[in-house]
Amino acid sequence: MSGMQQYQNDRATDLFHAQWRKATRSTGANTGCVEVAANLPDVTAVRDSKRPEGGAHVVSRDAFAAFLSDVKAGRFDL
Repeated sequence: MSGMQQYQNDRATDLFHAQWRKATRSTGANTGCVEVAANLPDVTAVRDSKRPEGGAHVVSRDAFAAFLSDVKAGRFDL
C-alpha cells in the first residue's frame, strides 16, 4: 500500500512509513483485532488488522492518549 494517505484536519497523513503493531489485547479468541502506528509525527493511526487495506483512523496523539485513559478508567462498555 505504498503512498497510502489518510486525512486529519484536512491535511494528508502519509502512512507509507507507518510501523504497525498489533494491540496487546488483540490476541487469541478476541475477534476485535486492531493495529496501532505511533511512529508518525503528531498523530496516531489505528486500523483493523484483518482489513488493513480498508484504511486507518488518524487522530492526534493527545486525542488517542485521552481515549486510552478513558478505556483504562472503564468509561466504555467494552
